[in-house]
Amino acid sequence: MSHPLVDVLVPAAQAAAATPIWFVNEESYAARRDALDAVARGFVDAAGFAPKAGRHLLVPAADGKLAGVLFGLPMPEKPDPFLPGRLPGVLPPGDYRFDGGLKDARLAALAFALGAYRFERYRKRDEKQARLATPDGVDAAELTRVVEGVALARDLINTPPNDMGPGELQDAAFALAKRYGAAAHCIAGDKLLDENLPLIHAVGRAAAAERAPRLIDLAWGDESHPKVTLVGKGVCFDTGGLDLKPSAAMLLMKKDMGGAASVLALAHMIMDGKLPVRLRVLIPAVENSVAGPAFRPSDIYRSRKGLTVEVGNTDAEGRLVLADALALADEEAPELLIDMGTLTGAARVALGPDLPPFYTDDEMLAADIATHAAQEHDPLWRMPLWRPYDAMLDSKVADVNNVSSGAFAGSVTCALFLNRFVSAAKSWLHFDIYGWVLTAKAGHPEGGECQAARALYALLRSRYGKG
Repeated sequence: MSHPLVDVLVPAAQAAAATPIWFVNEESYAARRDALDAVARGFVDAAGFAPKAGRHLLVPAADGKLAGVLFGLPMPEKPDPFLPGRLPGVLPPGDYRFDGGLKDARLAALAFALGAYRFERYRKRDEKQARLATPDGVDAAELTRVVEGVALARDLINTPPNDMGPGELQDAAFALAKRYGAAAHCIAGDKLLDENLPLIHAVGRAAAAERAPRLIDLAWGDESHPKVTLVGKGVCFDTGGLDLKPSAAMLLMKKDMGGAASVLALAHMIMDGKLPVRLRVLIPAVENSVAGPAFRPSDIYRSRKGLTVEVGNTDAEGRLVLADALALADEEAPELLIDMGTLTGAARVALGPDLPPFYTDDEMLAADIATHAAQEHDPLWRMPLWRPYDAMLDSKVADVNNVSSGAFAGSVTCALFLNRFVSAAKSWLHFDIYGWVLTAKAGHPEGGECQAARALYALLRSRYGKG
């Protein structure tokens, strides 16, 4: 079943009957104004419309109906391809079409659709909504699968933890697998120990029985195709463990499974797009709870890879569950291994909530992902795997500590920690995402957000073709 958000997009054939949206800037406005009829020109002038970025005006026809909509864009030297994402919040219900003035109609249509997103599981909207006819030359199927993937991730992140524990995350992953005929498997509870996944077990073992820790494992595609493996942090709620978070820091911890949500969004795009890859998705799903069995600061565990890990802080649990999942993924030596998680506040201090850092030693891959991130308006920024900082993770009693000995370079040292569990994969990419929009922006409503998946999907399409 498709996500309701895709209903915002209607077939291009319906464009003829749709209301036009005229995009203008300070240079193009005069010509557009002159093209209006006398009644519309008089109304526009009387309303004092100025073609400033983000401003709009509903322009009436002589019969009182809506003739069109003027919408201001920035000048070309300061483009904002997602600015049309403001339109669903200001337009009355009805069908609309883009009528000139856009440099990238595809991104504008994507922004329009994503700007229409609302989380409605607990409070429904009764009103009808503005819909957009797919612009000429835009691949409707590609546009729809990306919109649906992003909506899936947003829904999962926005769902509160009482309804989104490890079991519910598993249900969502299995539903996606069923839709596309992927194989689905899960290892839960004490079976994690039997299967040599001790770090995942340690982090999640204090949760209630119905929220037992687990590793979700999906596989799809021809085994002869290049192996692409996605690993997503699925901490469905993070109290911080015995290193308890303050209440203010705990308020958004339903989003701590944002890495898992984003890799499921990417998996949806890959499978729906039938990319010729052998896809594997691994999601360590846990709740980091406080109870008698909770793991402790100074505990030492032998990881799946064999490295012993001293727990310096129980609130650095995401890298622990990812470590076992990455080690398992690495055993297949995939061509491309990607992990994603909401991991460090240090990344937010460095780059803010909207610009996730990524890490890799593959120079060509780094250049490619940066190019696609820019093209897709899915911002990412490369940060260094600075090897001298490896020493910050030294432990006096184990092979490695899960946290740095100092207060600096927290995102870098997290990446270096995870890198120790990857050795056979041809290329590795690590993303330290935020997974949340604090203040609504064009195309990005406040709440859960899918980061990096659109750029990665574009990268994979470029590398492996459409199938």
